[in-house]
Formats: sequence, structure tokens, C-alpha cells
Amino acid sequence: MKVKILGSAFEDLDRARLFYETQEPGLGTYFLDSIFSDIDSLLLYAGVHRKVFGSHRLLAKRFPYAIYYKLQPGSTAVVWRVLDLRQSPGKHAKALK
Repeated sequence: MKVKILGSAFEDLDRARLFYETQEPGLGTYFLDSIFSDIDSLLLYAGVHRKVFGSHRLLAKRFPYAIYYKLQPGSTAVVWRVLDLRQSPGKHAKALK
């Protein structure tokens, strides 16, 4: 299995990193380390997560974030959004269209 992260997911991650970095210095880096660890788990577990809004949703372990990905032929998990679960579900549905 391969994992590909799209630009939209990197934008989500950068916004979240900046938010956490303003809360406490170093927390933004810890956030990224934690989320990338969760994304790395897709190498083994891609496809086992529940589908929400038409995409598989992996819930992050340490932060209230959801990693949305789709499976492509050729054993590739494409991460295309990393969204804050503290937002309304309507915002998630809109972001995932």
C-alpha cells in the first residue's frame, strides 16, 4: 500500500499547525508528528475505516481531527482532507464535495 497526500490536506495541516503553535510553542510540531503517525498507519490499515461523506475517515489518536482518504486502484490511499472535528458536520460535508 502507498499513501499520497494531496495539496488540500497539506493546507489543512498547515492551518492546524499554525493554530496549535499559537496556543503553545512546539505544540504545532507535535500536532504534525502525531497526525503524520496516524497517516502512516494507512500503510497497513487503509480501507478498514468507516466511510463518511463518501470517503474513508480515520480519526486521529491525539487531536480532534479526521483524516479523509479514498482508495485508488493500484493500492494507493489518497489523503485529501484533514479536518477539525470541532466544526459542524455541515462544514465537513461542504469541504468534502
